[in-house]
Amino acid sequence: MSMLVERLKREHVIIVDALNKTKEVGVGSKEGQDKLRSARTALLAHLKTEDEQLYPVLKKEAEKNDSLKRTLDLFAREMETISTEALSFVDKYSNGGSGLEFARDFGRLYMNLSQRVRKEENTLYSEYDKLHR
Repeated sequence: MSMLVERLKREHVIIVDALNKTKEVGVGSKEGQDKLRSARTALLAHLKTEDEQLYPVLKKEAEKNDSLKRTLDLFAREMETISTEALSFVDKYSNGGSGLEFARDFGRLYMNLSQRVRKEENTLYSEYDKLHR
């Protein structure tokens, strides 16, 4: 596994852990709000790393691989939706919020992020590692 993929997978763990800790301690607490803000910071840094280091390599390969190009296009559309949802969630709850509404929104975000993480790790990161053997 490439160093970049190892780093990106560690970042996934950090983001998910921060969200889980937020849920555990509650968004109404200062600690929960701090964890939520740290999840936002980690997510933005992660997206920047992907944009600067992962996607350029994959896009270059996609110039000669139509299947990879379609996959990247799909992932880009999905990521736009998920990143907007995640950042809206953090903005909405970074200063607290209602328990029931938070639980519902958290469940939806957590499911979407978890699915995205699995898809990235199984598809995009595998493609990247194939190019860096």
